[in-house]
Order: sequence, then structure tokens, then C-alpha cells
Amino acid sequence: MIIQTNRLLIRPVELTDANDIFEYRCDAITNKYQGWVPNSINEVYTFIEKNATAFNLDNSWFQLVLLNKENNQLIGDVGIHFLEPQSNQVELGCTINKSHHGNGFAKESLKNIISILFKDYDKRRIIGSVDPSNIASIKLLESLNFTKEAHFRKSLFFKGEWVDDVVYAILRDEWVD
Repeated sequence: MIIQTNRLLIRPVELTDANDIFEYRCDAITNKYQGWVPNSINEVYTFIEKNATAFNLDNSWFQLVLLNKENNQLIGDVGIHFLEPQSNQVELGCTINKSHHGNGFAKESLKNIISILFKDYDKRRIIGSVDPSNIASIKLLESLNFTKEAHFRKSLFFKGEWVDDVVYAILRDEWVD
């Protein structure tokens, strides 16, 4: 699967992406809301090797990378969690290299991925799970017309403590390309 947007080439992650991914994913401060912050390049290789081998496999995560078409630089990634087969829904997660924050790359990539998931894969619901303090991600989801569905208090054990989780979602019939 390869997706092209105005400024991005989006493709499945490859082992050759490991150094670029490590560069932006190892930054614990920028990625404080991420569940995975690698401590070594070997952790990135393991992460890539565990990526689902095919798109749209039930109960799997599929990782895509975002390349800036202007210079072919890897600037981020999007994870797609294909949930149980009966639910016909997915969860999305996005990480952008901090040197590219504020340029609209996350929105551009997610908008195209969401369209494909609804149109080509007949998904009925797409969710995003965020820490309520992660204002940038909340604004991103809201800009894509996701609706806040729930705020679960102290529901996730994350980095050694119980934290809140806010769930946003959009339904296929709410999506406007």
C-alpha cells in the first residue's frame, strides 16, 4: 500500500527506516504521551519486525511511515490498529518528528488514511485515544471532525501511574472528504 498526498508519500515501514524512526521516537520529552519510546536502535528493529505483514489484519497494528515528497525525508509515522473482526473499526495513532510539528503533516496524512479506511476497507468507525493533557492531539482529532465520546478517569496504567484516557471517534456516515 502506497498513498500519495500533496506533500507526502505514505508507505509501510521498512527495516531501512529504523535510524530515522529512532531519531524522533527516542525523544522522551516530545513523545511523553507515546506508549513506546525506544531506548536503542535494536528496539526499533524489533518494533518494525513485529509490524503486521499485511494491511487490514484483525487484531493487529500496521505501521506506515510519512515521507516528505520534497526531499524524501522520513518525518513521522501512523499506526493503525485493526480491532476485532466483528467491530469493523480501527484505532489510529500518529507521531511526527518535532522538527516538523505545526506544518499540517499529521492532518494531511490522517485525512487521506481515514478516507481510504472508510471507502476502500469499509470501516464503520475510527477512534483515537489520547491523554487529556495532549492538547495538540485533541485539536488534531477535532479538526478532523472526531467527536469526544468518553473521558475515562485513571483507566490506563501508563509509565508507572494511573492516567486518564479520552476517546474520540468518527463514524463513516459523518466523514466528509
